[in-house]
Amino acid sequence: MKSLYCPNPGCTPSKDVTTRATIRYGFYQTRSGKRRRYQCRACGKTFCSTSRTAYYRLQHRRVTFDEVAALSVEGLNKSAIARVKQISWNTVHRWLERAASWSRRFNDRRMRRLSLAELQADEIQTIVGGKQQPIWIFVALDVWSRLWPSIVVGKRSYRNTLDLFRNLSQPMNPEVVPLITTDGFKFYERVIGRVFGPACVYGQVIKTRRNDRVIRVERKALIGAGRLNQALRNSEDSGTLNTSFVERLNLTIRQSSAYLGRRTIGQSRWKQCLEDHLELLRCHYNFVRPHRALKFGREVRTPAMQAGLTNKSLTLRAIFSSRMFLRLPKNVIFMLFVLARPVNFTPRRLALVA
Repeated sequence: MKSLYCPNPGCTPSKDVTTRATIRYGFYQTRSGKRRRYQCRACGKTFCSTSRTAYYRLQHRRVTFDEVAALSVEGLNKSAIARVKQISWNTVHRWLERAASWSRRFNDRRMRRLSLAELQADEIQTIVGGKQQPIWIFVALDVWSRLWPSIVVGKRSYRNTLDLFRNLSQPMNPEVVPLITTDGFKFYERVIGRVFGPACVYGQVIKTRRNDRVIRVERKALIGAGRLNQALRNSEDSGTLNTSFVERLNLTIRQSSAYLGRRTIGQSRWKQCLEDHLELLRCHYNFVRPHRALKFGREVRTPAMQAGLTNKSLTLRAIFSSRMFLRLPKNVIFMLFVLARPVNFTPRRLALVA
């Protein structure tokens, strides 16, 4: 079994205790039973196996926490989850806030050096608080891997459009020239020209509707028109400019979020709650949920597997058990995000004898 790291940021284990740095140190009581406590022999601090994880100080079973998060991303609202799991609404709300916070950190640290060759962007309209307060969800999708790399919630404005593509450009591989397709929203061309410049191929798909039916589709290349045909030939999914894949993602988001249902009373009252839920949903979509469009023989991959971020489908337990460590070399704080490891302990009696 691999070792369990001490969560104390100032702990610097010496050489004589490195091999036996963690020992058993009794139990502590929770509502679901007693749990093991451990002690670091280097600094003397005691800790539990859930320290610096989403399960820290959780009074219920960890599987119940995971089930609440899973039900949330399957479209159930908080009241329905509370009835199904027979726990209070306040507990469900608090757990989902914690799960969303952990998912946001996990997303930020895993989205690195992305090779995004074909991007599509779109917006989803919903309401917060009431019908007088419409709000927009900006989403982007990598077509080849079906990865959902970025999201912004706010007004349909230039600033939020800029935030979306800035978030996309930071983890991208600068050697890749992306093919970007959007609808005819007026700020897209200006923002993409500012963020990517000539280092992209950008086109718009403008649909004209009459009586809720599409009667005309206009496609035009705005940046890199001379490279458009070559970019489409290099694409494995698109033979022409389209936004079909991101529109299918919009449907998945609406079906997976109780906040986005039409003609219901389940809309979010606060913007922060909507943002938290979408971060949890994005983490589940990218790392946990297999995508049926990514089926290769008997293997069905997640978008993160296809993008090369992981080599296997993760579980909510693995994501919520990931630890946040603080290291303090030369008075600088670095945050390292690693997956939790099983405990390698030395019986306390033997350790004291040694």
